[in-house]
Amino acid sequence: MSKLNFTKAEFFQSAPTLQQCPPESGREVAFAGRSNAGKSSAINCLAGNRKLARTSKTPGRTQLINFFNITPQQRLVDLPGYGFAKVPLAVKRQWDQNLSQYLRERQSLKGLILLMDVRQPMKEFDTMMLNWAVEAEMPVHILLTKSDKLKKGPAKNTLLSVRKHVKEANVDDLVSVQTFSALKKEGITQLEQVLTQWLHIEPESDTLIETEDSPT
Repeated sequence: MSKLNFTKAEFFQSAPTLQQCPPESGREVAFAGRSNAGKSSAINCLAGNRKLARTSKTPGRTQLINFFNITPQQRLVDLPGYGFAKVPLAVKRQWDQNLSQYLRERQSLKGLILLMDVRQPMKEFDTMMLNWAVEAEMPVHILLTKSDKLKKGPAKNTLLSVRKHVKEANVDDLVSVQTFSALKKEGITQLEQVLTQWLHIEPESDTLIETEDSPT
C-alpha cells in the first residue's frame, strides 16, 4: 500500500447540512474535536499548506463541514468544533445537529481522527464522541494535540494515561492514540500511516467478466 500524497489536498466544498455534502462516493476521514483543539492546523500540517484550512485562535470559527480532496475519491473532512464556542445557542444547537447527522449517516466515512488538547484530554464531549464511534464500530485515532506545550515527560504520561483508559474500556481494537504537534510537525508520519490505511481503495480488476448479456 503506497502512502497518499497529502500535499495534493485541496479545498473542495463546504456544507452546512448532510443534504448539501458531496455525493456518497469513495472514502473520507473526518477530523473532530472540541473548538480550538487544532483540527484545521492538523489538516494544514498534513498538506504542507498553512492556508488550506481556515484557522483561528477564536473557538468555534469552523462552522461548516469542510471537504478537502486528496484525490477525487479520497477526502479529509474538517468538522465544526464541539463544546464551548462563542456563538449564539441556537447556532450551536444547529451545528451539533448537523454534526450528529453527518457522523451517523455518512456512508463514505471510514474513520474518525479525534483531536484533544494534550493538556486537557478526555473531557465530557470527547468521551461522548468516542462512545458514539465505538457503538458505530468506527475506528478512531486520537490525536493528543499541541504536545509542544508540554515537556516530553508530562506529554508521555498523558499518552500512557489515555492509552490505559482506552484499554480498560476494552476498545483498544478500535481506538489508537498518539501525541501530535502541528507546530513542530511531530507525529506527522504516524498520522499519515493511519490515514493512508483508512483511505485506501482497492484497485479495480482489469479482468473482463463475461455475463449472459455480453456479446459473443
